[in-house]
Amino acid sequence: MEKIKVWLASSEVEPFIKTGGLADVAGSLPKALKALDVDIRVVLPKYGKIDTKYVSKMEFIGSCQVDLSWRKQYCGIFKLDYDGITYYFIDNEYYFFRNGIYGLYDDGERFSFFCKAILEVLPVIGFKPDIIHLNDWQTGMVSLLLDAHYRDIEGGFYRDIHTLFTIHNLKYQGVFPKNVLSDLLGLDWKYFNVDGVEYYDNINFLKAGLSYSSIISTVSHTYAEEIKYDFYGEGLQDLIKRRSNDLYGIVNGIDYRINNPKTDKRLYVNYDQDDLSGKYVNKQKIQQELGLETNPDVPLISLISRLVDQKGLDLIKHMLWELIDLGIQFVVLGTGEKKYEDFFLYAQSQLPGKVSANIKYDGVLAQRLYAASDMYLMPSLYEPCGLSQLFSMRYGTVPVVRETGGLKDTVKPYNVFTKEGTGFTFANYNAHEMKDAVARAIEIYRNKDEWEKLIRRCMNQDFSWQNSAKEYKNLYEGMLKRFNG
Repeated sequence: MEKIKVWLASSEVEPFIKTGGLADVAGSLPKALKALDVDIRVVLPKYGKIDTKYVSKMEFIGSCQVDLSWRKQYCGIFKLDYDGITYYFIDNEYYFFRNGIYGLYDDGERFSFFCKAILEVLPVIGFKPDIIHLNDWQTGMVSLLLDAHYRDIEGGFYRDIHTLFTIHNLKYQGVFPKNVLSDLLGLDWKYFNVDGVEYYDNINFLKAGLSYSSIISTVSHTYAEEIKYDFYGEGLQDLIKRRSNDLYGIVNGIDYRINNPKTDKRLYVNYDQDDLSGKYVNKQKIQQELGLETNPDVPLISLISRLVDQKGLDLIKHMLWELIDLGIQFVVLGTGEKKYEDFFLYAQSQLPGKVSANIKYDGVLAQRLYAASDMYLMPSLYEPCGLSQLFSMRYGTVPVVRETGGLKDTVKPYNVFTKEGTGFTFANYNAHEMKDAVARAIEIYRNKDEWEKLIRRCMNQDFSWQNSAKEYKNLYEGMLKRFNG
């Protein structure tokens, strides 16, 4: 049997450019799929913010023209073989040589260009995929463009290509004025309807991906069910219910080769589940570095996150002083909404030695916190998959989470009677239930033998990409069998 050929398109890919978990997935999944004998190539924009150490190694392999209605735009194609994967970078400095990546005034035009370029460059690079694997709204128009403009091109290059659209976070949808449909994408107005791309008299890139892709997936089994309902559906729940037979949930993984407490050079000291002494050294070092009381007996709880409502920060805001009264230390790392940045800085000023607010992005500090902390707090309002709880368990830090989305799928509640489980959970979005979960965790923490057994159970979990990649490969194979016969 021939290898399945996959063209994975993402607006961000680790290690080249990252704003969130999408980049982690797009950076790790291809490696795991290649190990399963999938012929996978990755395409992303050539942003001006990509480090020159990568840009200097890129090879220019050609160019083509991308038509955005009456505009004739240059599209350069750069290639880089890195860590066993072939990456293609779409070059247009007008669109991508910017200070930011998203949230710019012309995102509708920029990602219309990217969606068309994803298809246009394929004949130039000589790669005809069986499946185009699309990720989030920035690639959402590809399936519609493929059907409307490319599938019937003479010669049949695009005829048998199928599309998988993966939702990483339904909240971010790419909603733009409706004139983008004809003025940039050159699409017929027949697609502007409730079953197509229309969304409150605008167009919706993510909705296009849901409506026109061959198959849809999302990043956990529970989230795949949740988004069929009003609370989680972000206005698209009816469409998702209509396509429920084409919807699959596959939990994300993490790269266990890079994220390994035994070899991770970012840590103060390495350790493994057979010898946890290094974990306690990491805790002491981080307490000293962040100005916390250096005390091995105080439970250290961390939160590494975008500081936005989704992450349940209003629960922490209402309960932080009461949590500190339980005898904990709390460290937060991240940036986001000013109300939360200001709150955590205020809490640090009022609770010196007990709260550390690090309002920045710092990959090394993040890794050290995963290793040094006793517990990781993740009280999310919703969480499609979540990677932080997977990182924390890998490093022996016990998660305290709300039972939603991927958190419910990956954290098994601790049972005081059977001594089973990998974390502490609470069901309702309620600050007191969150505090109760933390209090239950602290009670077990006081029993060092039992706590170390819990740490080792966390570290023995397998959330590597190996299992999830097998599910993706099975999904690809199922698509080809279903659509090609």
